[in-house]
Amino acid sequence: MNRLSRLSAALAALAAFTLSGLAPLAVHAQSAPRVTLVDRVVAVVNDEVITQFELAQQRRALLAQLERQGIRPPPAAEFDQQVLERLINEKVQLQYARETGIRADDEVVNAALQRIVADNRMSMQQFVQALRNDGLTLERFRSELANEIVLTRLREREVDSRVVVSEAEIDAELARMRAAGDGVEYQLAHILVLVPEQATPEQVDARRRRAEEALRQVRAGTPFSQVAAVFSDTSDAVQGGSLGWREAERLPPLYTEAASKLPVGGTSEVLRSANGFHIVRLVDKRDKNQRVVVEQHRTRHILARVNDLVSESEARAKIDRALDRIKGGARFEEVARTTSEDTSAARGGDLGWVSPGDTVPEFEAAMKAAKPGEVTGPVRTQFGWHLIEVTERRQQDVTAERTRAQARQAVRDRKGDEAYQAWLRELRDRATVEIKLTEG
Repeated sequence: MNRLSRLSAALAALAAFTLSGLAPLAVHAQSAPRVTLVDRVVAVVNDEVITQFELAQQRRALLAQLERQGIRPPPAAEFDQQVLERLINEKVQLQYARETGIRADDEVVNAALQRIVADNRMSMQQFVQALRNDGLTLERFRSELANEIVLTRLREREVDSRVVVSEAEIDAELARMRAAGDGVEYQLAHILVLVPEQATPEQVDARRRRAEEALRQVRAGTPFSQVAAVFSDTSDAVQGGSLGWREAERLPPLYTEAASKLPVGGTSEVLRSANGFHIVRLVDKRDKNQRVVVEQHRTRHILARVNDLVSESEARAKIDRALDRIKGGARFEEVARTTSEDTSAARGGDLGWVSPGDTVPEFEAAMKAAKPGEVTGPVRTQFGWHLIEVTERRQQDVTAERTRAQARQAVRDRKGDEAYQAWLRELRDRATVEIKLTEG
């Protein structure tokens, strides 16, 4: 049930950026550039071009975001290089996804769009007007939404599905959490100056000097966010390097160790890792160590998937037939074993005791509203159509289980992020990229 949790977060962020007046990184404003720049090619990625028009759209969106956050952008030439690098990485991934058969059809995009509209508690007309207020069209938003879905599916297939977390790794993470101060959440900002793989000593020294200059400016009084926007090589540089609130166990050990020694508002020395040179700012911290009691639902379900091979109408018809069988007297678990397309089918659709946040929002809302012993549905989620039955409810102390689950997720996130960066570098290295940004 958690396969697309990363997509859920991406779509929520996409809508949040847009509706808060901040153009999302992948969504481009519609105001027209000067005609002299429209047809100029700034890069060629395999057999596709990136034009000055695309670069200008992305640049304006990011500049608007920086302006609203009060962050001074990097020098124009350096900023354009950062924006172009972002566009190239996206283009390379979308090309590979297309070549290997990953796509987001209209039904999937429409379902995601409807979910975003509902999450923002708007009508479609209100949502379209909110987009227009940000200089966006619904067509552009749908296009970028489709890209987000494709990129999420690509990462899931190529990286996340291959990440394995052992019980020994979880135990080690729990021990590290206790040593690092279990129950602490940090609000951090960071600067990362990347060092290329197989860099020469001269290149490493140049990158170190760049990180040291960034630290010098921070200590001289320049706002950390402005320094991050200029010097950091990460995608969050345009947010001033902000990492937001994170549990200690969900941060890299290098960051946790540094943050545990800093006062609030303090900044670390330049730190070295395999990726490059880091500077960490502790914005705030808080104690989250408390007992966790939640309402759990003993739940089972039947799923008819919607995917590239099964249309919306076919999946809905299948789940309707399953519902008719149950209404006709068939046992829920028997229908699940013969019909459901989820891994729980062999267990008669049993998901066990389900806690808040374990399932996607649509499923959870239907589950909470369900009367014990009654079949609820059909319910539509990203996965397809469901029938849901809640058999019991209880209040449960899940502190120990939640801590272990957080440790498992922390290990998975770190391993997944490392694997993704390595995979993306490899994919980029295989691509033929010709940059013409500096050409007249």
